[in-house]
Amino acid sequence: MANDNPLPGARPPSLGEVHGSVAVPRQLSFWRRLFAFSGPAYLVSVGYMDPGNWATDIAAGSKFGYALIWVLAMSNLMAILLQSLSARLGIVTGMDLAQACRAMFDRRVSRLLWGLAEVAIAACDLAEVLGSAIGLQLLFGLPLLVGVVITAFDTLLLLVLQSRGVRMMEAFIVVLITTIGGCLALEVVLSKPAWGSIAGGFAPSLPGAGALYVAIGILGATVMPHNLYLHSALVQSRRITQTPAGIRSGVKFNIIDSLVALNGAFFVNAALLVMAAATFFRAGLHDVAEIQDAHRLLQPILGATVAPIAFAVALIASGQSSTITGTLAGQIVMEGFVQIRLRPVVRRLLTRTLAIIPAVLTIVWYGERGTGNLLVLSQVVLSLQLSFAVIPLIHLVSDRRWMGQYAIKPLLQGLAWLTAGTIAVLNLKLSYDAIAAWMAGAGGHAWLLWVTVVPAAAGLVALLGYVTVVPWRERRRGAPTPAIASVHGPTAMPAVTPGPAARRIAAAVDFSAADTAVLSHAVTLARSAGRGASVLLLHVVESGGARIMGEEMHDSEARADQQRLELYRNELAELGVDATYDLGFGDPADQLIALIQSHKPDLAVLGSHGHRAVGDFVHGTTVERLRHHVRVPVLVVPTAG
Repeated sequence: MANDNPLPGARPPSLGEVHGSVAVPRQLSFWRRLFAFSGPAYLVSVGYMDPGNWATDIAAGSKFGYALIWVLAMSNLMAILLQSLSARLGIVTGMDLAQACRAMFDRRVSRLLWGLAEVAIAACDLAEVLGSAIGLQLLFGLPLLVGVVITAFDTLLLLVLQSRGVRMMEAFIVVLITTIGGCLALEVVLSKPAWGSIAGGFAPSLPGAGALYVAIGILGATVMPHNLYLHSALVQSRRITQTPAGIRSGVKFNIIDSLVALNGAFFVNAALLVMAAATFFRAGLHDVAEIQDAHRLLQPILGATVAPIAFAVALIASGQSSTITGTLAGQIVMEGFVQIRLRPVVRRLLTRTLAIIPAVLTIVWYGERGTGNLLVLSQVVLSLQLSFAVIPLIHLVSDRRWMGQYAIKPLLQGLAWLTAGTIAVLNLKLSYDAIAAWMAGAGGHAWLLWVTVVPAAAGLVALLGYVTVVPWRERRRGAPTPAIASVHGPTAMPAVTPGPAARRIAAAVDFSAADTAVLSHAVTLARSAGRGASVLLLHVVESGGARIMGEEMHDSEARADQQRLELYRNELAELGVDATYDLGFGDPADQLIALIQSHKPDLAVLGSHGHRAVGDFVHGTTVERLRHHVRVPVLVVPTAG
């Protein structure tokens, strides 16, 4: 069962750009330590209030009144348990769930689990695209197709947030959650619900035909598989002391974080259900399942103009908050399962493209009314994948071979397996009903489903049996687990062989304030190398004419640049350093690559240009392109520019 192809060498930790970026000083008071740990669960909680939940909550409230609030409460308890187990795994092992699954299963199973996780993330993003587009349509009257296209540009928002660090991202998410909660609280107040009936809704019951199906839909829309991968990585953004006391403290505070954040998500879902029950169910409108219908009916029933506006604003905030966490989850599963590391913007565009294509095709072919069915389909896909994240997680946190003294106790194991069993049975029921409905609607084309969907479903059931039974069997046998070092790299110090000092140092200059730092480092290195060391000054003329004519361009800018290089060379000579220079013409990155490949220096020194986030995306990064195309070490020095 264990991975027969251990991961070679050291590799970046999960979400390396924020890993260990938030310090947690030990001398802080309880409340300040709680504040330092608070954040990861709020990022996770938005997945429990995304637009995919809205349709199920509204349908439950309009059709059955307050009677299914207990399903929301049960789903929330399951979510708190599973998310706390995910946080425990990340804190104790230093691995996210995707990395741990890769270490626990062989390559073929890991790749299958990765594929399922990617499908689930795309399905979740599809719901967020549709939710944001519907919100824009309801608030501004935009055609749904235009709203779908606009959602592609929220990539720039994600880039800005990521460049500001995980705390800024968490703060932004909290603002969106507060917006959602405030808008829906207003809806509840305006709808004037029957509070006594709400309390009665916490007593388990299934009132009437179709209640079980709606209850299963609520569960499938509430517990999100990608959140389990996400939470196990986000908790590692806190710099936890790796001692028994430090680990116990980290587990405790993250459980509190999960309790607060996920109960907030329960409030949002309950507010949607209560609003639907107090307006539509009470008015005898028992078939309101489309988000657009709910928005359209709010003002006539409640008599308040602000009600539909608050509804649309909350929906947009829900879509935007969920899309950020979906991208992070996609980055985690791709890096954890198959070790493919993409730039966040590329990963974001990939996920969003996979979501936009089915949304656009549905709107074009079936009209805007088809979006409701597409939302339901996205929740079915999520339901299919959920158990493939939950069951490996429970195996891992129950096993002392992985968790040591921090493995969960038998009572908690029993609750976890009861939760997993409930989810698996209910989601299998939901999936079976969905496939049966497709069969009934396909008519004479049902054979297509028999040769495609049915074999795929059978294969998924077989895979579910494998990930359930095989880890338990290996644990019973006492088989050794792969060393955690195989995920995070070797723990022993690698052999270090000092190489020769760099004697020919290339320094890229651009006649800005950045040259001070670049030349200072180049001169220091040349002097430390001793007699015979030299500096090669490189500059690229990037005027419009230089980009077209290349070396044939000898305009005033090119002549002025050459004079500056001669001045630099003479100044370095006064400092006792031999220097030469060369000019390139055209694109800076391409020309620097060509110059370095031509002169073959021992080391290249470049200054950081100071772009951030959107600037890097628009202008590109010379350093990023250079280091992939040259075979010499590249030293990047910070500059004032």
